[in-house]
Amino acid sequence: MRGNVAEVEIGIGKAGRRSYGFGDISILPVRRTRDPEDVDISWEIDAYKFGIPVLAAPTDGVTSPATAIAMGRLGGAGVVNLEGLWTRHEDPDTLLDELAKLDDEAAASRLRELYAAPIRGELIIQRMQEVKRAGVVAAGALSPQRVNEFAKHIAQVELDLLVITGTVVSAEHVTRNGDPLNLKRFIREFEVPTLVGGCASYQAALHLMRTGAVGVLIGAGSGEISTTQSVLGIGAGRATAVADARGARMRHLDETGVYVHIIADGGIYNGGDLAKAFVCGADAVMLGRPLAAATEAPGRGFNWTNSIAHPTLPRGRRVAGATRGTLEEILVGPARSNDGELNLCGALRRSMAMCGYQTLKEFQKADVTVTGGTQ
Repeated sequence: MRGNVAEVEIGIGKAGRRSYGFGDISILPVRRTRDPEDVDISWEIDAYKFGIPVLAAPTDGVTSPATAIAMGRLGGAGVVNLEGLWTRHEDPDTLLDELAKLDDEAAASRLRELYAAPIRGELIIQRMQEVKRAGVVAAGALSPQRVNEFAKHIAQVELDLLVITGTVVSAEHVTRNGDPLNLKRFIREFEVPTLVGGCASYQAALHLMRTGAVGVLIGAGSGEISTTQSVLGIGAGRATAVADARGARMRHLDETGVYVHIIADGGIYNGGDLAKAFVCGADAVMLGRPLAAATEAPGRGFNWTNSIAHPTLPRGRRVAGATRGTLEEILVGPARSNDGELNLCGALRRSMAMCGYQTLKEFQKADVTVTGGTQ
């Protein structure tokens, strides 16, 4: 045992914790139920209130300025990848049409060429101004390596939310190729509310919370389009990672009186996964694959991350999925199938109602049982 956490002996002198994914657990209902219409799934972070607790992932196959606007009008927010095709090329739609016609090997090669083009500050401003003009929350994502370089463009466009994201993000990113990024100093001096991640452990989440971020993204090394586990050996069960972050949030709240939001990032494929993420402690979720299946998705049914185009060590795959329905049908219905991949927020609402909880924060108190993926 380490503290109150049981460990499994892997070999002499080496032990590890058992971690769980969302498919390994189930939610336990209680004696009370509610009408779904009485359930509140709204989410509020900093000065912004959202009707649904969903962020669209900053991948080029999921979020464009147009889909970010559509997400905002449905009550959520789309996070634009500020290092993607939209900020490297004038006409990404033509390139996305081209990519959709290529097989996976040819597409990976072409993506490496397209991502080799420089990021253009004027395109960052142009794309985010397009979102802001629509009257919805403008959110954009940068990696820790790029934050200092493009901070002035973020400030100029008056971004509403900044997401600093990578496979693994730490409180201080050290590099020999430029000034190190000290997140605590950057967030303190930068006026834009900032979400940071991913991470997958109690200590990492706690350190990121102490930077002054308004939210922390939980998830590293899993998800359908990531090959980080097979290439680098890094990862953790998503349910355990979110629950650990919940513990870190409680400690940080006790120490500072400041509540930091937890965003479950990745590993969510249906309404059941969505509900379990909140029970484990999430305040909101970041979705990739489910939204890549929307008819409006810029990837034309494909999804991938920037790391697929890394010049020396690719850590991702392009994944094709069937188009499931419109963005509205996927998020708020109506559903035309019983597989849980449509009307995700409706499923969340009904799960909360069947378990007797009215708000998302109350739903975090629900009990779970370990099922190992069986029902």
